[in-house]
Formats: sequence, structure tokens, C-alpha cells
Amino acid sequence: MIRAIMLGAGNRGLGTYGAYALKHKAEISFVAIAETDPERRTYFAMQHNIDLSMQFQQAADVFKEKKFADAVFVCTQDQQHTEYVLKAFRLGYHVFLEKPMATKPRDVLRILKQQKLYHRKLVIAHVLRFSPFFMKIKKLMEDKVIGDIMGIDHIEQVGDIHYSHSYVRGNWRNSQLSSPMILAKSCHDMDILLYLIGEKPQAIASFGELTHFKADTMKDVPGYCMDGCPHQESCRYEARKIYLHAADWMKYPVSNDFSEEAMLKALRKGPYGRCVYRSDNNVVDHQTVTMQFEKGISVNFMMMAFTKEIKRTIHIMGTKGELLADMNQPDIQIIPFGKEPYKVHVNIQEGGHGGGDDGVMKKFIHSLTYDWDTTLDVEDAVMAHLMAFAAEESRVSGKIIDMKHYIEEIERGTKTSETR
Repeated sequence: MIRAIMLGAGNRGLGTYGAYALKHKAEISFVAIAETDPERRTYFAMQHNIDLSMQFQQAADVFKEKKFADAVFVCTQDQQHTEYVLKAFRLGYHVFLEKPMATKPRDVLRILKQQKLYHRKLVIAHVLRFSPFFMKIKKLMEDKVIGDIMGIDHIEQVGDIHYSHSYVRGNWRNSQLSSPMILAKSCHDMDILLYLIGEKPQAIASFGELTHFKADTMKDVPGYCMDGCPHQESCRYEARKIYLHAADWMKYPVSNDFSEEAMLKALRKGPYGRCVYRSDNNVVDHQTVTMQFEKGISVNFMMMAFTKEIKRTIHIMGTKGELLADMNQPDIQIIPFGKEPYKVHVNIQEGGHGGGDDGVMKKFIHSLTYDWDTTLDVEDAVMAHLMAFAAEESRVSGKIIDMKHYIEEIERGTKTSETR
């Protein structure tokens, strides 16, 4: 039985990792909660039978106490991750860290250094590598069913409503308040590419812009949807259309009370009721990243807000054939050269990220239970984050980033402009 502390009872903390603990009570138990929202704090405590003395308003208050559990789950806002992870290490805790690891490249390297120094277990929530979908693709690559990898096209279809919710109205809308889009959303994808390829990136170039969700797109609109917008009938992003009929994971950030009356009250002047063309968002709504890996492997990645479906697709080209896969479909297509194409079935599991959410929880619990070393996974996660930071620097500067030189500058502390 792992005894854990939850920092942050948001969608991930409460709805994903907390929910896992409720279903697997013999594996893990949350014995403390830190959450600024009193209703969410009380609800989490009630679900997990947490004593009042173990309910903290501020996460920082947890670290004023002597060590009283095995592990800390850091599921707070992005800017707080580094501080809480390092404090947890020093007090003797193992750490489960929601992505992104940190909002600055030097802090990502600090976390890796401190993890090694204190010999703590650290698992980052790069959940896709624990999904049956990508685990199956990884096994196919290891078995060389299409030979050696030569190139990959990988697309993340964010979905326009999801994008408007999280990256125009939501907590990850502004890089100065959280992190760039490529880090906040697509460090998952950088990690998956590393996982599948098994080689290091050498050079990165990126292009992308915020093109649609800005003031220039729509002139005659108020700041909030419910302030008499003349386009409320035709606008796809009208707040009431979206949130009164949304899934719970989208309602949860809007209001703790899901009743229509409470939702409308929250939308009237709350952040999720803002016009998508009058928010303070600045993260890109589409971005491409071109990467060169060792052994001459070429990779193209695209993050696109303007899609109906929320999914990832991948096309891997090898010396003996091709692989095509859609994460929303149960079959992976293999096209060997000179032979008939065939399909490989994937047993898609229930749960978030195609079963990856449960998978990463099992990884963390097993790392503590069976004393597994997590350093190699952490090193991969660090590289994935540095790839995302480098991509953003390339996008902003218009330069191709040499990864070896880029990392050396960060390690020496001589980098003059650090991407946020």
C-alpha cells in the first residue's frame, strides 16, 4: 500500500489519479490533500476519508511538516512544479509529476540532477507511452516489421472545441501564465517520438502562429458571450452551447456545481464565458516541428487546433515497409514492401489516453513497490521537454536549433534568451 499526498485537486488530480486510487484501494491511498479551492479540497478529502488535520489550503504547507507519506503527486499549475518537486525530494518523498515538468529548460535539468542526487523515484505523466496503442507500435518497431525507421509523420489533432476550452479560455491559454503550446500540450508527442525512435534528436526547426483565435478575426463582439453577442446563434464557440451540454471534464473547471443555474452564473463573467476572440490568450493554434534524429531519421510533427476529432495519427516509414495508425481505431495497418498489407489489432482499454492514464499509475506504484529505477524514463522525459523548448525557440527566432549546442548552453548557464 502506497501512502500518497495529492497537491492539486483539478481534473487530473481528482478525476484521474484520485479516481484510480478509489478503484485500487489495495495499491495506493491518498492520506493528505492540498488544494486552494475549499469545495474541491473538501470533496477530495471526503472521497478518500482524509482527516481534517491532513487537509491543506496551500501546497507549500505540506512541506512544513515532517515526512508522513511515501509519495507526493504534483498536480498543481505548471509554474509551481519545480518548487514542489525539489522540496519533496529533500524531505524524502518519491514524486509523481504531472506534465509539463517545468516551465523553463534549466529547471527541467535541475529536477533531473536532484532526482539523481537524492535517489528518489520520479515518474512524469507522459501517459501515451503507457497506452496499449503506442506500446504495440513500439513492439512492432523493435521486431523490425518495417525494417529500420527512416521517417515519421505524426499529427496531434487537438479538436477545435477542446482547444477553445483549454488554450483560449482555460489555464493554458497564455505562455506567460503557464507555458508555450508545444510544451503544455505536445511534450507528450515529443516523448512518444523519442520512445518509438530510440535515438537522440540532433536538430529542430519549427513554425507556427496564433491565427484565428484573436481580436482581428471578429470585430463586432463583446467581451463575454452572454453580453448580447450578435453572433450567438451562429458562433460555434458560444459558451452556453458548449458548457451546458459538455462532458464533466469540461464542466469541472467552469463550476464545482454542474446545475444549469450555477453554470450560467459562472459563464456570465467567468473565464469560460469569455468570447474566444476577446481572451488574453497568446499560444499558437497550429504549429509544425521538423526534427532530424541520429541515424538520419527525419520526423515531421504537426499540432492542429482546427479538427473535429481529438486524436493522434502516425505514419512510420521504414526500409522494409510502412506503418499507419489512428489512435481512435483498433487496428494498426502494416504495408510491407512486396507483400500484402495486413492489420495488427490493438486491445484498446477504457480510461483516459487510451488506457495510458491507468498505465502510468501502475508504473509509479510498481516503481515504489518493486524498487524499479526510473532514471532512464526521467532522462527521456527531460529530453522530450528540451525538444519542446527548442521547438518554441526556433518558432520565435526563426532559427534551426542544434540540440547538442542548445543543451550545452543551458547546462553552462550561458543561454541569454530562455524560452518560456
